Amino acid sequence: MGALVTLDLPSDSPMLGLPWIITFGPLGDTDEWEPVVCGPYERPHALALAEAVVAEEQLMAVVEPLLPALSAEEIRSEIAAAQIAAADEAAQVDQADLYGDFEDTIDEELDAAADEVGHGEPAVPPTEAELRAGFRRIAEILTAKGS
Repeated sequence: MGALVTLDLPSDSPMLGLPWIITFGPLGDTDEWEPVVCGPYERPHALALAEAVVAEEQLMAVVEPLLPALSAEEIRSEIAAAQIAAADEAAQVDQADLYGDFEDTIDEELDAAADEVGHGEPAVPPTEAELRAGFRRIAEILTAKGS
């Protein structure tokens, strides 16, 4: 069985409505091959597809939102936000080292995320018709952005 990694988002996060991609890659250091990126999908479809693939293969699947940007400045803004978030996370790691074992916290968060996504049984991947309907909805979202 492989590993599935995704963001732990609140149920009201606007990111849930974005298109999502899946990046499949080797799980360990012994395999070396170029990752395969699939999508865009709606989030539930991306999670179900990723889970179905890693349930049978020793792969890592990263499911993440695709941020449709309309300008270089919008991309720079997203990069700056990611850098700030990384600096905040680094500060939290430093603080955790002072007050406890950060690895225990990470393990608990990963376990909670796995429970939320997998519920112990492999997801049933969406059908081709469900995926195509999702593609149409994503196209509508992407063409409406900036209008």
